[in-house]
Amino acid sequence: MRLFRLLRVLGGLLCLGSAAAATPAFDLVIYGGTSAGVSAALQSARMGRTCVLIEPTQFLGGLTTGGLGATDIGNKRAIGGIAREFYGRVWQYYQAPERWTRQTRADYFARKNQPTGADEKTMWTFEPHVATAIYDAMLREAGDRIILVKGERMVLSKGVEKDGARIVRIVMESGRAFAGKMFIDATYEGDLMAKAGASYHVGREANAVYGETINGVQAAHARSHQFTHWVDPYVRPGEPASGLLPGIVAGGPGEEFSGDRKVQAYNFRLCTTDVPANRRAWEKPARYDPQWFELLLRNFEAGDRRIPWHPVWMPNRKTDTNNNFAVSTDFIGMNWDYPEADYATRARIWQAHEDWQKGLMWTLANHPRVPAEVRAEFQNLGLAKDEFTDNDNWPRQLYVREARRLVSDYVMTERNCTRAEVAPDSVGMGAYNMDSHHVQRYVTADGAVRNEGDVQVRVRPYPISFRSLRPRAAECTNLLVPVCLSASHIAYGSIRMEPVFMVLGQSAATAAVQALEQDVAIQQIDPAKLRARLLQDGQVLDLDPATLATPARRTPAQLGSIVVDDEAAARTGFEHTSTAHSIYVNEGYRHDGNSDKGAQTARFTPDLPAAGRYEVRIAYQPNANRATSVPVTIVHADGETRLTLNQRKPPREGGLLEPVGTFRFEAGRGGRVEISNTGTTGFVVIDAVQWRPAP
Repeated sequence: MRLFRLLRVLGGLLCLGSAAAATPAFDLVIYGGTSAGVSAALQSARMGRTCVLIEPTQFLGGLTTGGLGATDIGNKRAIGGIAREFYGRVWQYYQAPERWTRQTRADYFARKNQPTGADEKTMWTFEPHVATAIYDAMLREAGDRIILVKGERMVLSKGVEKDGARIVRIVMESGRAFAGKMFIDATYEGDLMAKAGASYHVGREANAVYGETINGVQAAHARSHQFTHWVDPYVRPGEPASGLLPGIVAGGPGEEFSGDRKVQAYNFRLCTTDVPANRRAWEKPARYDPQWFELLLRNFEAGDRRIPWHPVWMPNRKTDTNNNFAVSTDFIGMNWDYPEADYATRARIWQAHEDWQKGLMWTLANHPRVPAEVRAEFQNLGLAKDEFTDNDNWPRQLYVREARRLVSDYVMTERNCTRAEVAPDSVGMGAYNMDSHHVQRYVTADGAVRNEGDVQVRVRPYPISFRSLRPRAAECTNLLVPVCLSASHIAYGSIRMEPVFMVLGQSAATAAVQALEQDVAIQQIDPAKLRARLLQDGQVLDLDPATLATPARRTPAQLGSIVVDDEAAARTGFEHTSTAHSIYVNEGYRHDGNSDKGAQTARFTPDLPAAGRYEVRIAYQPNANRATSVPVTIVHADGETRLTLNQRKPPREGGLLEPVGTFRFEAGRGGRVEISNTGTTGFVVIDAVQWRPAP
């Protein structure tokens, strides 16, 4: 039977004419070998169906195998099914001592100061080649039900053939065609979805479109990854007639909260190492243009000496490195045409991003105008020679953070992410912040360079609607879209995480198979049967409401007196958010990333109703990786008091609040508490400050 089935599947690959349209060769045709595509193929096979998994490039896994080894998810309890199986296999892989070639397992977890995952037997950080090996093994185990095709790219002009509202087959540039009963678009770009006639959107919606508050242009909100000093924006300093430096758009950012066709910045997630034998020095790219890096150099000279990247340590002394601060690895504003572009234009945009990031790395490591301490950082880390060996050690996947987004009968919005609205037809969960990287760089009316578009707002784990994965029935009845799903820009900023794509890929395949079993359009499948199968396969469709309420979470009202939360503090830095600890104020807390020491501060200013003596209490989350001497300055009616906090020690009041003294304050906003990371070793946490009237 297996031989017969394989011959039938292989025969289908050769059916390029009308016969293929009449007799679908595959139960599922999956276009895009991202993590969503791989999970969909695995689920299809496990449900006894044949599928073809078509990847336009020569490698599988998208960002998961392409450098994003520091898994972004938030609450990991929201992840189940094949996704959790994958992270379980990562944990199992690193149990073997021989896997640790550059450091020991104990050393790695000690340096990261994080749990080993022994209790849940999952691990969420990994080297790129490990993710590739795990996916390859999982696909081999699926046997001949999955036909893997690499290097085949869909024709963009007439690559989708339909019979009414049903896709019949898709055609590749080579002339090969793949016919099927159900189709899944698992690409980052949404090409199959778009060419199948499904409605979609590119860019940011105005807040008014879906009744949101943090969509559209966000000039006032964009405080993170921002310029902290005035930097001259002109080619010849002080001469507007000379034109703006590259990457800065003329005119303002647009009306606040209005929509546009612009998308958040892309970059490459670099895998670097500090092991000399495995470290490759940064090389000056052939297309190096110094004008592109003039803004970076002027920013240093203006006084911003922060180290502009964010390396997160992976096993074996490697990193997953992301964007950080004002001018960094994000190529801001240079990707707006990418989502709907033809392949040649996308290739040019891709190459421009690679040239930018390689030139940036070389500049930061070698240019004499870069501060010596910054150059030292970038000379200490270089590309890992044993990763991406087929691509000159450079990541094979551009981080396409968003492109097209489906517009279906149900659009996921900010209301879903805050659980103001809960989708009843869950097929998985999102749990990461509503997170948009910057979209554009412009000059203010007073001549200052600003970045615009960054939003980082906490969420509560929330269900993702099945209706957001499939088009409207009038547009297509046999297509599912687990990556470019139906969501507003800001909701997609939370959903767009690799483990969520794995979850949604699996759920999409489950729904597709059930549509075949029930012989109905994808919009008409039995929701109860879908839910039952998802739960049977270990998918997490919602978390217990009592857990979501986080009993250990404290609101300012519960704490009483006068409380200023970290979200209300005036901050420079402290851009990293977390909810990992068991107790915190409001929706979470912030930390300094154990980086950029001396440049991060938070000022908590109360509006006191009356003059008098107040006990000051500082909320923080203790851990063995915290700093032991966090500088605190208390400004009160009698002057200033300076002290330090040992954030490794649990706070004395309820494990959350640490009393630091009683002081006299005037009424109003004259007093404050300032916390910084100057001179610290270890993570510095900020959460809240309480002013409690003293007897």
